[in-house]
Amino acid sequence: MNLEGTLRGIFLIVFLSSIVISGYYRKRARRSGQVIPRRAEGPIALLLRMAMALVVAISFLAYVFAPAWLAWSAWGLPLWLRSAAAVLAIGCLPAIRWVLVSIGDNISETILTKRTHQLVTRGPYRWIRHPLYAVALLELFSLALLASNWYLLSFPCIGAVIFRWVIIPREEANLIKVFGNEYEDYKRRTGALVPRVRL
Repeated sequence: MNLEGTLRGIFLIVFLSSIVISGYYRKRARRSGQVIPRRAEGPIALLLRMAMALVVAISFLAYVFAPAWLAWSAWGLPLWLRSAAAVLAIGCLPAIRWVLVSIGDNISETILTKRTHQLVTRGPYRWIRHPLYAVALLELFSLALLASNWYLLSFPCIGAVIFRWVIIPREEANLIKVFGNEYEDYKRRTGALVPRVRL
């Protein structure tokens, strides 16, 4: 297998592994706790979520199985940077598992808060309020660098804006309704997607 084939293989393994890890813990949470159906967010949110997931999945699989389709957005990054991105992408897999183990049955398919939700402040939640979003964005970013493709890099860039300015404020409004001052205190001492820097 040539170098590009090896990089595409790593890309595919990381992408599929993260889906399997996430799917396993989400399925486990659905079996043991309350489930909020995705349609509860409304039809527009459901359609947008499905459309984005489909675009990302098709684009990522095209890079692996039909790389010529994405040749127009090839970037020409140096091998050392692509290799470092491969290591970072692989490192995202245990991080995803750590987040999902930490949140346990509180994981939801939506931004809505479960009736039985508990405020989790252990594991990565000790420093970051939304580590699952943070790790997902980091994985998308590292995979885009691994692929040396600026079109794929647009996904984590757009995702970061959507998460930070649309999804997180709506999700946290629900959490404040449920947990009140406890969540406000938690919010003051943690960062949304990266740890809060204290000077």
